[in-house]
Amino acid sequence: MTTLHLEAFETTLQKTASWLKEVMHELGTDDRHRAYSALRAVLHALRDRLTVEEAAQLGAQLPMLIRGFYYEGWDPSGKPRKERHREEFLAHIRSALRDEPDPERVARAVFAVLARRVSEGEIEDVKQMLPRELREFWP
Repeated sequence: MTTLHLEAFETTLQKTASWLKEVMHELGTDDRHRAYSALRAVLHALRDRLTVEEAAQLGAQLPMLIRGFYYEGWDPSGKPRKERHREEFLAHIRSALRDEPDPERVARAVFAVLARRVSEGEIEDVKQMLPRELREFWP
């Protein structure tokens, strides 16, 4: 049984590394910490813009380790946020990534990875919950 548990950890580490590599590619960087911070910031901004049910459905498709930091610090009360405009959404990313000059580029990069890694049906459900200005960030 211990071996099985260790396998689960190894698998999620490998999947998370693969996701981070894709984010790094999308951002044109070799900085894993930047990729992690970008992924975390965008996932939190997106999660807080979704209904609790939709946030949970998206979370269910994330690798275990990414799912952990997706839910980190989450308070589902008062969700979803009612942001309608791109600048409101980007402000959340900007506040988490103080040294990032282009939060829109970060959002587009993470959304591109999500579009490849999460089922098409789930991505469509997520997009439908967002106002038009935020749907434009998706590839």
